[in-house]
Amino acid sequence: MSEARLYADLAALGVVWSSLEHEAVFTVEESEAIHAALPGAHTKNLFLKNADGSFWLVTVDHAKRVDLKGLAGAVGAKKFSFGKSEDMERLLGVTPGAVTPLAVINDADGAVHVVIDADLVDAERVHVHPLRNTATIGLSGGDLLRALEGWNHSAIVSGIPERP
Repeated sequence: MSEARLYADLAALGVVWSSLEHEAVFTVEESEAIHAALPGAHTKNLFLKNADGSFWLVTVDHAKRVDLKGLAGAVGAKKFSFGKSEDMERLLGVTPGAVTPLAVINDADGAVHVVIDADLVDAERVHVHPLRNTATIGLSGGDLLRALEGWNHSAIVSGIPERP
């Protein structure tokens, strides 16, 4: 799915967003300057595979250190490991560094379960990539959930267990 189609779908759903073009970023550390330029919640995304073979996309606040064992228990999964980049590209149409909850627009078969950090849901502004890591868009937490539902991906909203 193209980025133009993503924006068209967001507009059709009544989602309001702002965007910022920037140099490619691949890690939370590389995106610190973007955080300073864009007030609001910033995210990181974990593409995970459950022991049963299912795939999961978890979007959390960028500063959280996720406890994968605790997360699996919190969302009713068995045991998480990190998914392979080939599976991410096949299922979500994005590559590492560009992972975003908006990529489920490419998952028409509903193969990927989505988890959104409960701390992000009520945020006035949540910043994510628009299918590429050279831009960041901001939308409300509610609008993020509405977009996911518009693409038939009802997200599991969960507290995210953290490592000490």
